[in-house]
Amino acid sequence: MTLGLDPQATALLLIDPQNWTLGMPIQPHPRHELVQRAVTLTKALRSAGGTIILTRAAFNGGYADMIRTPVDVELRVPEGGIPAASLAFDDAIETAGYDVAITKRQWSAFYGTELDLQLRRRNIATVLIGGVMTNFGVESTARDAWQHNYSTIVVEDLCSSLADDMHRFAVEKILPRVARVRSLNNVVTNLQVA
Repeated sequence: MTLGLDPQATALLLIDPQNWTLGMPIQPHPRHELVQRAVTLTKALRSAGGTIILTRAAFNGGYADMIRTPVDVELRVPEGGIPAASLAFDDAIETAGYDVAITKRQWSAFYGTELDLQLRRRNIATVLIGGVMTNFGVESTARDAWQHNYSTIVVEDLCSSLADDMHRFAVEKILPRVARVRSLNNVVTNLQVA
């Protein structure tokens, strides 16, 4: 299926490919598969003239910039801060290269960051989104990309969450309402024919 991609107007948004998040027991696609697919798509898009953007979830010392509203299931973070090694991007993804790194303090990579500015200054019209967690950071970013009028493609097998059913619900019920959900192979094939 043709996606009509213009690689030079396309950016890959990799959501939180950090040692911290990738080190969790993610499903249905484990860390090694996600990293391999991220590197594959990064290289394909970069060689076609596209833009690579990585996001990282991070907080200042003492978590003063973390959302503190009452919820039933709070984000658990270690006292004294998240270690630098945990916040670092996976080595293979870091080595594959990127153009911009965005630090975010909530699920969406758009909220409270310069992501929209970075995309618009590069004349990006289409965003490819993958990463962790499918139903948190990926879904929130896809919703906001759609609301910002970007053509949005979620790369299903480049996403995972804390449980298979969480991932499946997002890709089958929610994301198709704000994005096109495609496989890595479909996206790479479309980049090669563009």
